[in-house]
Amino acid sequence: MESLREALEKLKLASTDNTTDSTENSLDCLLSALTQNNMEASRKMQEMGILSLLPTLLNPQSSCTPKVANIIAEMAKNEFMRSPCVEAGLIPPLVQLLNSTDQEVLLQTGRALGNICYDSHTLQAQLINLGVIPTLVKLLGIHSHNTALTEMCLIAFGNLAELESSKEQFASTNIADELVHLFQKQTEHEKKEMVFEVLAPLAENDVIKLQLVEAGLVECLLEVVAQTVDGEREEDIAQLKTASDLMVLLLLGDESMQKLFEGGKGSVFQRVLSWIPSHNHQLQLAGALAIANFARNDGNCIHMVDTGIVQKLLELLERHVEEGNVTVQHAALSALRNLAIPVVNKSKMLCAGVADVVLKFLQSEMPPVQFKLLGTLRMLIDTQAEAAEQLGTNGKLVERLVEWCEAKDHAGVMGESNRLLSALIRHSKSKEVVRTVIQKGGVKHLVTMATSEHMIMQNEALVALGLIAALDLVAAEKDFVGANLVSVLHKLLSDERSAPEIKYNSMILICAVMGSEPLHKEVQSLAFIDVVSKLRSHENKTVSHQASLTEQRLTAQS
Repeated sequence: MESLREALEKLKLASTDNTTDSTENSLDCLLSALTQNNMEASRKMQEMGILSLLPTLLNPQSSCTPKVANIIAEMAKNEFMRSPCVEAGLIPPLVQLLNSTDQEVLLQTGRALGNICYDSHTLQAQLINLGVIPTLVKLLGIHSHNTALTEMCLIAFGNLAELESSKEQFASTNIADELVHLFQKQTEHEKKEMVFEVLAPLAENDVIKLQLVEAGLVECLLEVVAQTVDGEREEDIAQLKTASDLMVLLLLGDESMQKLFEGGKGSVFQRVLSWIPSHNHQLQLAGALAIANFARNDGNCIHMVDTGIVQKLLELLERHVEEGNVTVQHAALSALRNLAIPVVNKSKMLCAGVADVVLKFLQSEMPPVQFKLLGTLRMLIDTQAEAAEQLGTNGKLVERLVEWCEAKDHAGVMGESNRLLSALIRHSKSKEVVRTVIQKGGVKHLVTMATSEHMIMQNEALVALGLIAALDLVAAEKDFVGANLVSVLHKLLSDERSAPEIKYNSMILICAVMGSEPLHKEVQSLAFIDVVSKLRSHENKTVSHQASLTEQRLTAQS
């Protein structure tokens, strides 16, 4: 410890008279102490006031600068030293040193900044504000042959890219070209992984997605997939997953996705299609997710359905009824759901047997699969009366929907079950479907759905309930009473926040249930006429007109 104290005293003297040899010797002594016992030496150095000397020693022209930066890097390995380093004003002079041409200075400076700012978003944001991103990207281009410097830049990018504020700065540089160029040069798995770890967070930004596509990243990824698809080594499996996941991520950007689709004739699109029948689950998953991402506009969906993609997805799903890979099931159902959105695709997909295959997953206990299954069926039957009737009279399906309507632990599944139950009635307008829903206990769930916080769900429920009342009021009467339908309608009409269409459809439903004696009595007891008469002056003409008609009906039957 005496030698450490002595070195510090000499360093104080040397910092004032600029004697390089003496400074070098003192720095060597400090580094030696840090090597032997980093934590204790760091604490002693802080107590002895060394940090206040270091900013002046970070001189770009001094041969001692790499050692000074190294000492800071070593001390900042200790969490308790990071705040003192910041308070000593070390960050600005270190950032300035990133403009140096000396590779050792750059390396030690990068280490020092990285250690000081480790795990601190606040300090990393400070670095971003000081403009380190363009400087580091430039360094990567200049020193790409220097392995240590390259790794330092990649580690810095990986940390900074986690901050949303960094994305705009990265997008204004040529980071995409530099990273793709660097990736193409790598032969070792570990080095490729380092580049991947930077690419993934950057590729979350849509502007950078497009830049990476234009820089040729997709071709690199396809090459990795081709090289590793049959590999059995852990590193091959890891690279295959990383490359295919990144490919799917690039397709989440609208511009990058459309560029790769190329009207359905793009070589990348064709390659991705070939992944779906693959024997490899990871590629099947990536292929299905890629199709789901390509299917984000009507033009792409129509083209894909016309060129036979549905059959490929159905064959994939058939393979996983027994194999039961949940992620592949979820991805394939996501793709089918998106493809079913354009009206012209619905009948084609129904003819291809999509509904029959999807129903094979009705017994799945996995909420993500249940959610996508429900969404796919709902999209398929939209405006398709025959299909809605066929599915709506399927007792097993309706029974399962009613069960899922009570899945309070899974709000998405519960919501989609309610919406599909309503859709089966609305699109079929079938008395048989209504009877099936009543028999399986679905009415109370539709009444609850009418109280949803989502206006679209409220409306869908009210229209379905109106059809139930119109098609089989006698059979539904008991359920309507048990679910307090009239009370729910009174609240909807009294609530000033209810949308015009909610008020309109509530009044239509009130008129429809008046044919039932017990429901009629409830309407009278709740003084609906007062609520409805106020709506005659509603600013929406359709609502005010319906209010007049409903008031007349209530008055006539009072």
